[in-house]
Amino acid sequence: MAEPAPVQTDRDLSSIAEARVLARRAKQAWLELAELSQEKIDAIVDAMAAAATPQAEAFARLAVEETGYGVVADKVQKNLFSSQKVYDFIKPMKTVGVVARYEDRRVIEIAEPFGVVAAVIPSTNPTSTAIYKILISLKARCSVVLSPHPAAVRCITRVAEVMSEAASRAGAPQGAINWMTTVTIEGTQELMKHRDVAVILATGGMGLVRAAYSAGKPAYGVGPGNAPAYIERTANVKKAVRDVVTGKTFDNGVLCSSENSVVVDEVIADEVKREFVAQGAYFMNKAEMDAVARGLVTPQRLPNPALVGKPATYIADKCGISVPAETRVLIAPLEGVGRDYPLSIEKLCPVLSYYVVKDWREGCERCKQILRYGGMGHTMSIHSQNDQVILEFGLKKPAFRIVVNTPTTHGSIGLTTGLDPAMTLGCGGYGGNITSDNISPRHLLNIKRLAYEIAPAANRFERAAPGAGIIPAAPPRPPSPAGISADVLSRRIEDFLGSRGYKDTGQGDSGRRADGRRPSESSQPDQKALDFVCEEDVRVAIQAGRKLVVSERAIVTPAARELGEHHRVFTVAPWRG
Repeated sequence: MAEPAPVQTDRDLSSIAEARVLARRAKQAWLELAELSQEKIDAIVDAMAAAATPQAEAFARLAVEETGYGVVADKVQKNLFSSQKVYDFIKPMKTVGVVARYEDRRVIEIAEPFGVVAAVIPSTNPTSTAIYKILISLKARCSVVLSPHPAAVRCITRVAEVMSEAASRAGAPQGAINWMTTVTIEGTQELMKHRDVAVILATGGMGLVRAAYSAGKPAYGVGPGNAPAYIERTANVKKAVRDVVTGKTFDNGVLCSSENSVVVDEVIADEVKREFVAQGAYFMNKAEMDAVARGLVTPQRLPNPALVGKPATYIADKCGISVPAETRVLIAPLEGVGRDYPLSIEKLCPVLSYYVVKDWREGCERCKQILRYGGMGHTMSIHSQNDQVILEFGLKKPAFRIVVNTPTTHGSIGLTTGLDPAMTLGCGGYGGNITSDNISPRHLLNIKRLAYEIAPAANRFERAAPGAGIIPAAPPRPPSPAGISADVLSRRIEDFLGSRGYKDTGQGDSGRRADGRRPSESSQPDQKALDFVCEEDVRVAIQAGRKLVVSERAIVTPAARELGEHHRVFTVAPWRG
């Protein structure tokens, strides 16, 4: 018996209707955007970035008030990262018309926009992600429809209003920037599947990302992070610990790339622990870890939304444990990874799991285990002064952003590293994503290519007309590698010539025919036209200094044709019907 269809509420229906209207509106705007010049597009992007930057703090406060996640000061920094650093990165990009020429290959590349972008925005990083996705979409001449997380509709709407107004003043068509205000799962799914939507930018939980990939459209979705930080024995311990604490406490750990576990070499474990305590970390005992696990981790092995993005002291209080007032991070020393160790999941708050290993090889395996438990393809960090170990981690780890001697949070998005600045980070094939890149306007472009002929095509049906000569010679083949002595080759040639009716008189007349004449002395009209020619026939003719008469319908092997045309040994016999 078929399951009954899910009941749709009035709110669901309203959300679906809104998604359809906005998708159609965005499609009309895209048709105009696609015709704008590079100068016009750049002016629109400039205006939007300039409008968002002075609102960074207001956006941050609104986001914290509405969602309850994170820290205002850190959200200000993320907003400025999007409106300034991302903007500075994309500003010089060519996204209109001819974007590249390769004179040596005679190829010209031309950019074409994807079309309408369905941009799903999370509640953890709402305003910074909205700024970022609007900027990269319009830079690529794509209109955009934002689908906010239901818990962050007001703050995302405010970002969209400010940037849409600035874009319109700079010449963007109406409907270039759109946003849903009645948001349900059904409405978001309708938006992603709508025929006028060309590509999906999905940032959120695994369920949302799977829905994006099943919508039947090209999609850039990103998975969970669960990033490990490995502190190797040669690391600058003070800086390494500072980086981990800085990354984990930045916006109270809501970025997917924030550190979730620390892996430490045994020989420096005591020093690392002392430094963590000095920098505000609290190491929990078994009973305290169990209490935090019960409060923080749901039966579905997901972080409890009520504790996501909250300070360490708040989490401790809600879980019923007592910690010093200056505590910045809660640390759980664990013996393993997986379902039996609930705090080994991605936590999205200032709680770290902690492992001690014998050496970098064991550390390597532990980091792999952590990534496989919810962070495949995303991010990790290594703190070390040993370049060989660093390279080994780069070669072996299933993460596509391995940042070195810097916080994972800041390094992965390109804030403290040379990676492309982005708020959407692909996890590649390891994480079930289509790309491992940091997403930029380039991912919202299709590239057309004009390709001129640089080598003529061969045509096996073409033949030279009688008396018109032969097909132009092909380029000479490279010499065959030496592998036979001259004496042996000479004997083989003589044996072959003998089998064809030629003999060596022993008086310097090698290659005479049995009738005493040289091949060149025989009249070509008396020669029978050949119907099949192999490479060996051509080589014998060249050695004997004679022509090969072939019928118009002769089968000539490719190697024979190439060699024969180069040495001009073919003569085509007139066809007699």
